[in-house]
Amino acid sequence: MAENVYKVIGLMSGTSLDGLDIALCNFSFQNNKWNCSIEKAKTVVYTKEWKNKLGNAHKLSSAQLIEWDATFGKFIGKQVSDFIKKNKISNVDLVSSHGHTVFHQPEKGFTLQIGSGACIAAIAGIKTVCDFRSGDVALGGQGAPLVPVGDELLFAEYDACLNIGGIANISFNRNNKRVAFDICPANTIFNYLAAKKGLAYDKGGKLAARGEIHWNLLKKLNSLSFYKDYKSKSLGREWIEKNIFTTVDKEKISLQDKLATVSEHAALQVARVLNHFKIKNVLLTGGGAYNNDFISRVSVYSNSEIIVPNNNTIQFKEALIFAFLGVLRVRGEINCFKNVTGAKRDSCGGAIY
Repeated sequence: MAENVYKVIGLMSGTSLDGLDIALCNFSFQNNKWNCSIEKAKTVVYTKEWKNKLGNAHKLSSAQLIEWDATFGKFIGKQVSDFIKKNKISNVDLVSSHGHTVFHQPEKGFTLQIGSGACIAAIAGIKTVCDFRSGDVALGGQGAPLVPVGDELLFAEYDACLNIGGIANISFNRNNKRVAFDICPANTIFNYLAAKKGLAYDKGGKLAARGEIHWNLLKKLNSLSFYKDYKSKSLGREWIEKNIFTTVDKEKISLQDKLATVSEHAALQVARVLNHFKIKNVLLTGGGAYNNDFISRVSVYSNSEIIVPNNNTIQFKEALIFAFLGVLRVRGEINCFKNVTGAKRDSCGGAIY
């Protein structure tokens, strides 16, 4: 790789199980500033079988999970190879993969993202960085969110960066320190309910828009203790299933009303954070940027200007940033902020294969 110039393939598989995001990204470091662009990108949509396997990986035995880690890594490696061949890409310096989260319990000292980096590197034939979260968790941190490093160095022109993926999270600068945390479940619960109607997701939030808010359920969700403070914190599947899925499933109301209520809940929590920190403008990315009903609810409650960028940035910003975290890893530079995750110190995380 040329000095301070990098061509990297970033990979992201999120909790919403939409698919594997693949982004060919260019980075350059000039005049003490990072520049970036997404050259090509695509989402490999997960089949029903893959969704089922990834969504239920936490139920596997230890031996089955280890096997599945390798199987998923081989799948990713094949997708990277196909992406390179189809787009006639040459001279890729690095593959940087988030993997797919199966367990995330930092309070117990562990987190697990599957998708073997060794298998990716072996099949793609390119140096691969993965397992970005474990080092921070070992240092007493949440292992999340990691995207704020990229927000700080690549998107500093915005007052805040808000991503609405499986989980809504935010990142912003305060007193020359990056502040970031998970806000609430978003597409994870929206998609969970849409699936009960045989849909992959509630397109544009149309079902939610037709429902009525169930005020008792909304009160229960808003009163969850997770929302009582703004310190470094992150959400995992386990917490969402126990506190959100179970609570919503118990209610004897229509699916549309459930969607309307959880959308209102998420919008209120997002707006609450934006207003508390007096965010003037916020860059909105992630699949939730296409959920018109949800965005309109946030706009009603918040005082922030919501900026929706181009499609590539909306869909592939996380893949772009994990590509960037890989660059920082091979440069031996900090790619995880202690004040964001709550760890003992800043760190340079990621395993290299």
